[in-house]
Amino acid sequence: MADTTETLEDRLSRIHRALGDERLDAVDDVLADLEPAEVALLLESLPPAARIKLWERVPGEVDGEVLLHVHDEVRSTLLDDMDHAEIVAATSGLDTTDLAEIFEDLPQQVAEDMLRSMDELQRSRLQETLSFEEDSAGRLMRTDTIAVRADVSLETVKRFLRWKETVPDNTHALMVVDRNGFFVGVLPLARLVANDPEMAVADLMDQEVDSIQVTMHSREVATLFQTHDLASAPVVDEDGLLLGRIVIDDIVDVIRENSEQALMNMAGLDEEEDLFAPVMPSAKRRAVWLGINLVTAFLAAWVIGRFEDALDKIVALAVLMPIVASMGGIAGSQTLTLAIRGLALGQISRTNSSWLLRKEIGIAALNGVLWSLVVAVLAVLWFGSIAIGVIIAAALVINMLAAGIAGIVIPLMLKRAGIDPALSGSVILTTVTDVVGFMAFLGLATLFLL
Repeated sequence: MADTTETLEDRLSRIHRALGDERLDAVDDVLADLEPAEVALLLESLPPAARIKLWERVPGEVDGEVLLHVHDEVRSTLLDDMDHAEIVAATSGLDTTDLAEIFEDLPQQVAEDMLRSMDELQRSRLQETLSFEEDSAGRLMRTDTIAVRADVSLETVKRFLRWKETVPDNTHALMVVDRNGFFVGVLPLARLVANDPEMAVADLMDQEVDSIQVTMHSREVATLFQTHDLASAPVVDEDGLLLGRIVIDDIVDVIRENSEQALMNMAGLDEEEDLFAPVMPSAKRRAVWLGINLVTAFLAAWVIGRFEDALDKIVALAVLMPIVASMGGIAGSQTLTLAIRGLALGQISRTNSSWLLRKEIGIAALNGVLWSLVVAVLAVLWFGSIAIGVIIAAALVINMLAAGIAGIVIPLMLKRAGIDPALSGSVILTTVTDVVGFMAFLGLATLFLL
């Protein structure tokens, strides 16, 4: 049993010291106390050389589970360190859903050998799972569902379960189907145990049960579990035929992955990026968004260059100019973050987006007036010019209004275009607030001070 009071940092320190001193027994002691997901987290937290050393000490019986929990890029490096026989052995114990998650990352020869080693039922289940879209309910569902007919007695169901000798993990209820396999309800295990064995399943089953379409996006599935407080749910095709089930354990992973994706995409990074990847591939990935940002920065610089005469004559403009862009950027980022979260949770649609836009315009106007007055007073005290104070106040209001509008409109437009708002929204927003801020401030100064 792992020591729950020991932090990841503590375990990392122990592993680093043990690997550095070549005390492999100490490494084995740490690994023996950890669950596969905890081992995966340790592997992701180590530089490549130390990671491979640790991976070689991971017990073979948990290799498959560990591979399942690490990010794609880390998984690729670990698979490169394994021969074909080791990979086949590591993944042979995984169920169909878990195997499908990593199957496409396997070397082609290994994948072919694995398919040949499966029986017909395993192979058909895996191929069916792989036929669904990657982020769909079909990829999440488990096919180990126990289904019973509605017209049989509880005693018949009990005999069936005794014959099976076990039930799949996280089974809180049995799926109920008709003679053709179409889903009609669920029978909670508690009712099976507590009622007269002669009663029919149809008399005790729940018919008002949320079912999930096999094509539903995993993000929508996670929202359904959250809002309906589900522990498990049946998965059906478009005709209502029972295909499998999804349990809360799978949804926890989806929620975590979605959170990581949103966080990383805000910085223009892939959620699967390896923190300890080599310098060159990491630099190449980040260079793309740095290049995009540079283009937008030159656009802002070009706008500033249009007002070169004003900047030459009035030094105060150059001093105060960053304030206008900065205040707009912060205000826009707040709105953008809320909008992206709302889109991810399905809270924003065409029916309420106009109301939300009006609300953000109102917030921007109030905050714009408040802080423009503060900045105007400080500018007058600093430079002794009421005109400069009025101009920067007006520019601040204009830019904060633009930021509020852009914070809502940009993610909506990107979503409609099929682009993840979290990936590019912040870059576009920064461009808008910089360009509008500089143009408003310097343009007003040119009109009224020169």
